[in-house]
Amino acid sequence: MVIQPLIWLVLMGNLMSGLTSNPYAASMLGVGRYIDFMTPGIMIMTSLFGGVFGGTSVIWDRRTGYLNKMLAAPIARSAIPLGKMVAGSVQAAFQVTVIAVIAGLMGVRFRTGIPGFLVVMVIAVLFSFAMSGISLALASVIRTHETLLAVINFLTMPLMFTSNAMFPTRAMPSWLASVARWNPVSYAVEPMRALVVEGWARAPIGRGLAFMGIFSVAMLILATRQFNKSVA
Repeated sequence: MVIQPLIWLVLMGNLMSGLTSNPYAASMLGVGRYIDFMTPGIMIMTSLFGGVFGGTSVIWDRRTGYLNKMLAAPIARSAIPLGKMVAGSVQAAFQVTVIAVIAGLMGVRFRTGIPGFLVVMVIAVLFSFAMSGISLALASVIRTHETLLAVINFLTMPLMFTSNAMFPTRAMPSWLASVARWNPVSYAVEPMRALVVEGWARAPIGRGLAFMGIFSVAMLILATRQFNKSVA
């Protein structure tokens, strides 16, 4: 899950490095180097991929019989999806840290320093938590790995490329820009990008944190409800 985002960061970050030599393109990106613009998008890509595969463990646990053992344990049933979502978030935190270290070696500097990176980490963890909830809700309905992976692959790439993770909204056609404004990936990338390349911009950071908090709680409720229905 780390290798693919790293390939994107190293290869595409260098491939598109000449983009900012065009003054118009540089003004749309709002940065001097494309890799500075791209790094938050790669971080959220890592969180997205880590989160959406969280549901596969439920199918595997059901197939091996381990899920029945957890259901027989003296714990609340809601603790099972919650625990899996937290586990996915911890994994995402580790992966985002790896991406940040590699980006730092490539010259990317956080304008907000270590405190800003910690806020970036919070946003990435909340986003991964929410995406794990979606995956777990799907896994509660879908009973095979093959079908779940097909659905996940159908969701992830459109989510990435209809957001502002890789390219600015101003460079998109109007219909795609409208989609990007409603895309949850964009709500996560915007505050992260502000923390990396702008500084402590209160509006995008506050808006992003509020959305991620609400999104995470909503997906936790959805995942818990679907999981409880599937094991009732």
